[in-house]
Amino acid sequence: MGKNKIARLANTNEDYTRLGLKPGQIKQKEDALHTSGKLGEYEWWYFDAKLNDGWSLVIGFYSQPVTATKIGYAPSVTFALTRGEEEIRETIAVPVKDCFMDKERCYVKYGKNIFEGDLQNYHIHVEGEKVYCDVTLFSNSKPWRPETGHFLFDEKDYFAWLPSVPEGTVTAKVCADGKEMEFTGTGYHDHNWGNTGMFWVMHHWYWGRAKVGDYQVISSYITAHKPYNYEHFPIFLISKNGVVLGDNPKYLTYTQTEPEYDPITHKHYFQKLVYDYNDGSQHYRVTYQAKEIIEYFTVADSKTSAQAKSSAVLRFIVKMAKLDPSYIRMIGTVTLERFEKGAVVEKLDAPGLWEQMYFGLDEDV
Repeated sequence: MGKNKIARLANTNEDYTRLGLKPGQIKQKEDALHTSGKLGEYEWWYFDAKLNDGWSLVIGFYSQPVTATKIGYAPSVTFALTRGEEEIRETIAVPVKDCFMDKERCYVKYGKNIFEGDLQNYHIHVEGEKVYCDVTLFSNSKPWRPETGHFLFDEKDYFAWLPSVPEGTVTAKVCADGKEMEFTGTGYHDHNWGNTGMFWVMHHWYWGRAKVGDYQVISSYITAHKPYNYEHFPIFLISKNGVVLGDNPKYLTYTQTEPEYDPITHKHYFQKLVYDYNDGSQHYRVTYQAKEIIEYFTVADSKTSAQAKSSAVLRFIVKMAKLDPSYIRMIGTVTLERFEKGAVVEKLDAPGLWEQMYFGLDEDV
């Protein structure tokens, strides 16, 4: 019988030294390019915002599709502005020769599209056939990462995550369908990269973030694949006015209830996620209650994603490996409760956005 592989969050002194990082100190270079286009690598710079009048905006700059099966970069930009059944979407593929990604700071240029910033101020420009958009993001909180931000799978493979802007102030101008729109709101930016296909090492994850009153929340619950004994990674940050209140996963209890089946991705998901953080001196409970699904992705059905259309090879691989990569992005209400001596002394609600990324088969793990 084969021995289970090890999955862990890199958090030892040796890990920090090997990665050239320091606890609690984040430099601009961490938000720069980390990959080189090798087979299995991926990298993206992500932004989302909750805007006035109920609009949500999500923009991603991808060095390769997250399901890439070829060597080399294949840059693209995704844009989604949604409100209920109203939506403006565009995916922009850009030739590699027209792209540049800086290795010292966040400066990503895909043709006319730009994602740049310095951990405090960011500018995002998207220009496609249907959409012309300019976004400014001003951070209201310091960049953060869970320990080194590197999740190791049998030591050589990794997934890295840097929430560069846990919460910030957003202004956005969008021109599309002959209309010009201006927005304000609250936004978020993170940066992800890795060196092996995520579907080989992760079974699924939930990720979400919200601004609730003066509080900012980032949460994630990652479950590794079967060879890694379905190892769980609870991740949680709660801050207030940019000051961290708690982020130690040993004080976190995670629960998920109200299962629902999605007929498009053929996966179950939970409509209610609860992150309970209690370190003995402070106690917070954050509840995500889903309202609707605003975006889908599944490799098995090429109709749901421009990325999926590009790889019949990938669909064959995941079928043979008994995998079924899918993605759901949800919106709903995030409720934050603060307890003192077991009683709720503060309760706040706000709109939120979160996701389920599910690489494995639909199963209870």
